[in-house]
Amino acid sequence: MGKNKLRRFAENETFENLFQPPFEEVFNTDYSLKGQWQSEYFKNQNPIVLELGCGKGEYTVGLARMFPGKNFIGIDIKGARMWRGAKTALEEGLKNVAFIRTRIEHIKSFFAAGEVDEIWVTFPDPQPRPSKATKRLTSSRFLNYYVQFLRPGAIVHLKTDSQLLHSYTRALVEQNNLKVLVCTSNLYNDVKDDPILGIKTFYEQQFLEQGLPITYTKFEISHTGPFHEPIIEE
Repeated sequence: MGKNKLRRFAENETFENLFQPPFEEVFNTDYSLKGQWQSEYFKNQNPIVLELGCGKGEYTVGLARMFPGKNFIGIDIKGARMWRGAKTALEEGLKNVAFIRTRIEHIKSFFAAGEVDEIWVTFPDPQPRPSKATKRLTSSRFLNYYVQFLRPGAIVHLKTDSQLLHSYTRALVEQNNLKVLVCTSNLYNDVKDDPILGIKTFYEQQFLEQGLPITYTKFEISHTGPFHEPIIEE
């Protein structure tokens, strides 16, 4: 492991906005802040927005700057990447930002029913093999997790360069009778000068330099499931 990564891991331990619970604290049990993020950490009753697979936290921090009346939590397992977002938030004095280092599979352990208002999924691993479909962060498996802590009518956003993941998610949304609010296979061709959608992650910049179109899907969790996988050929 490189010295730079080790330095970041050590610095992560000092960040008050970064939570790194050990496996035994979240595996089939409730994390201590579950149901109490507003009262105990953010010290307000503002809505909570998650960025899943947040990487360096560009969306978590970018949205927090735009919306001081909301609370933002980035979640990822890569501590060396999250270091950048957590450090930037501290340097800028953003009090409406937190990060959690954990696997998304454990997300139910962190949030109580109705605690979260919105989810952003930004450039996740598309898991292209059909046998890995349930590992996609917009799969029925994960939607059945999310609905346990999302408020009724909550919004989910997916931004990705993967046409496969985009098509899969659209099919899943339609299969489960969820309300599509926006769906485009070429975001910057169809939507101009939107400051929220214009936030660009590290990986998005790379994809744009390669000339890849960026897709975007926004849908509403309009019922509580259960959700089922779409029947499609990939």
